[in-house]
Amino acid sequence: QVQLVESGGGLVQPGGSLRLSCAASKSIFSFNNMGWYRQAPGKQRELVAAIISGGSTNYADSVKGRFTISRDNAKNTVYLQMNSLKPEDTAVYYCRAWTSLPGYWGQGTQVTVSS
Repeated sequence: QVQLVESGGGLVQPGGSLRLSCAASKSIFSFNNMGWYRQAPGKQRELVAAIISGGSTNYADSVKGRFTISRDNAKNTVYLQMNSLKPEDTAVYYCRAWTSLPGYWGQGTQVTVSS
């Protein structure tokens, strides 16, 4: 089994920043795609950001310009830098690694944006 472990979540004020980390138990070169998803109460899980093997990135319109996905291949880790956080960003954030479906999921980390 492949293990993905998220960390870095917490409580921040609106306008604040957090950096989430996703550490993989095997080389991230094993996967064509790495991504971050989130699920807010009462809503479907949605893609936030993804990075593919060639380095291209995709972002949800709601986070474009505020969030940045990146990777450190030597550390087998993918990051999500979140700036200018809004209450609407409150959700459980999940890391996902895949080449074929369904891929692998982390356990999630809670992000709460509130004053």
